[in-house]
Amino acid sequence: MADPVGLIGAGGTGPVQRPLPGVGTSRPHPEADPNGPSFRDVFMDTLREADALQQDATKAVEDLASGQRDDPEGVILAAKKAETAFQMIQSLRNKVMQAYDEVKQMRV
Repeated sequence: MADPVGLIGAGGTGPVQRPLPGVGTSRPHPEADPNGPSFRDVFMDTLREADALQQDATKAVEDLASGQRDDPEGVILAAKKAETAFQMIQSLRNKVMQAYDEVKQMRV
């Protein structure tokens, strides 16, 4: 029978010592672009975009209330876009906090 994992004949009775890919090396992830935007830049751009969507929704509601706009479906669409952007940022925040809590509990 073939040994696809390489455990047979590893020499010795202890566990097989093989380096994990990317562990203990200073090489970046092969898909990571060193010249790409940082997490902070992407997050700040997302916040700015969500803020702009919220301002557009607020303006649309004000225009509808003042009679300058006569398409309630456009106002609802703008409000839903702003709500979706806010929910996305909120879930991103929750994931970051969850990751922070996990890192906090790691023993060094």
